[in-house]
Parts: sequence; C-alpha cells; structure tokens
Amino acid sequence: MRILQIDAFTDQPFRGNPAAVCLLDRERDAAWMQSVGAEMNLSETAFLLPHADGWSLRWFTPTIEVALCGHATLASAHALWEEKLLAPNETARFHTKSGLLTATKRGDLIELDLPATREEKSDVPAGLLDSLGISNPRYVGRDKFDYLVEVDSEEDVRRLKPNHAELRQIPVRGVIVTSRASNGDYDFVSRCRLAPFWSERLGKKEFVASQASPRGGMLRVRLDGDRVKLGGRAVVVLRGDLTV
Repeated sequence: MRILQIDAFTDQPFRGNPAAVCLLDRERDAAWMQSVGAEMNLSETAFLLPHADGWSLRWFTPTIEVALCGHATLASAHALWEEKLLAPNETARFHTKSGLLTATKRGDLIELDLPATREEKSDVPAGLLDSLGISNPRYVGRDKFDYLVEVDSEEDVRRLKPNHAELRQIPVRGVIVTSRASNGDYDFVSRCRLAPFWSERLGKKEFVASQASPRGGMLRVRLDGDRVKLGGRAVVVLRGDLTV
C-alpha cells in the first residue's frame, strides 16, 4: 500500500506544510487509520480510497480524526497526479465529512475548492491570551472549530512562542493567529486560511498569503461566495509502502 510524504504550499523540500498521503487498496477502519496517523506523527495524514465519483478522503492527526484539512487535501491531489492515478487535465473529486471538495491544476498551481468558514466576534476565554503571550489583541473571534486572534504586526506573529500545554486546556480544536503583512508581496500572514476574515478588512477577494512559521510557505487565496479557492504548489519528499 503506497504512502507518500508531501510538503504542501511550497516547491522546495523541507518547507511548507508536511502531510502524509496513504493510497488505500481497500477499506480500513478508523482505528487502523488512527494508528497510521500516530505512526507518521505529522500534523495530518490523509487516506484516499477510490470512490464511484472520485475519491473518499479522510484526515487524521496523531490523536484524532478531523473534518477538514486544507494542506493535506492539496497534498492528496498532488499524490494522485504524481502517481499517475489522475491525468493532468482531470479534476480531483474528494468525498469528505465536509462535503465534496475538488482540486484542479491551474498552470503550475493546484487550486482547491473548499468551504469558507466565517467567524464571529467572541469573548476571550480564560487563559487564551496568556498561553499565547499576547496582551492586547486587535480582535478575537471564533467559528465552530477555532479561535481567531488578530495581532498588530507580522513581527508579533513570528515572535509567538505559545505554551502548548496551556492551550490544550482551552476547549477548542485550534487557535489561529494572524496579522496584516509587513512585506508588500503578501496581503496577510497566518498559520491557516482566512479568506472571509481578510476579505472584509482589506476589501478584496483575492490575496497572496504567507505562512509565518519556521518552514514558511506561500498560498494564493480567492474568495468566491461561500467557497474559498486555495492555490499552492507541492513537492514529494518520501515514497514508500505500508506493510500492515
């Protein structure tokens, strides 16, 4: 059973967001997939199984299954083209717990069609700002999955050294920290996609975003109603076979 490790939102190895992609040859139960996710020990491992109209796609962290993961979806599409399971002009169709997702090749980019999640302004939960080392955020909001915190500058995002043990005590899937970009090449910096949030603040529908993490990464973002088109590159860094 083929498994690949792919760096998404980059064209350079050891940059961007790493994800594993497992090409299933038969159905496997959730416990088995969770074990593989723990073994790979990446933020997400994607599992692809042929479907009558495309592919079934599920994502697992080392500890839980998640309903949506952008970078592992991009990695999954790249894996299908790299392994010659899709022709370059074919659209990848993924049936997921978040509905139908698609990926197409647009020149040298892979473009994903994903649901656009909108947040609402929120009270600040106890411990959130202390665990991030932030004293005066510009904005705090929440959607059904995550808290979103806007800070003053890109430098504030890059300087973050969150206390992960304290963050785990907050009853939410994740925390997103973002800011306007200091570099004119980008519109905003973030560790996640934020198209609806920045569309309202910047008055535009298309963006270039930088991932403010040690590995970096670049993605193009286009808001289209209740969908977001996410574009990026990917590179395979490992190919192997699962023997279990």
